[in-house]
Amino acid sequence: MEEQHINQAIEVHLVTSTDELHKVHQIRQEVFVVEQNVEESLEYEFEDESNHFIAYADGHPAGTARWRKTSNGIKLERFAVLGTFRNKGIGSALLRTILDHLPSKAYVYLHAQLPAMNLYAKQGFRPEGDLFYEADMPHYKMKLS
Repeated sequence: MEEQHINQAIEVHLVTSTDELHKVHQIRQEVFVVEQNVEESLEYEFEDESNHFIAYADGHPAGTARWRKTSNGIKLERFAVLGTFRNKGIGSALLRTILDHLPSKAYVYLHAQLPAMNLYAKQGFRPEGDLFYEADMPHYKMKLS
């Protein structure tokens, strides 16, 4: 019963204001730069060409992700959920909302950190290629099948 309440309290939408983009950057700063020690210069690449999404849990900024067009297709990136909001369906809600928003699903891919692979697999992503390192962390490329 509690899980239903948590899922009903999650709201995800496209970022349309400078204020919300600032909240997105705060979440990514906490998760990637502080927690995972990602270099700040790497974290903020391709900002202007990306479509950013924010997730709220009970009205509080809780997670974020984005998508952008690349020469390979559409890449989903920067999935980040603040520690106190993890394992409550926020990552799944972000992923579903972004997939619904995409202009095309011809070739959709992402670079998944190992602990997040199951989340993406549940939405139809499959590993493609070998393990590689990005920002000193192991990843697999995953493609929407």
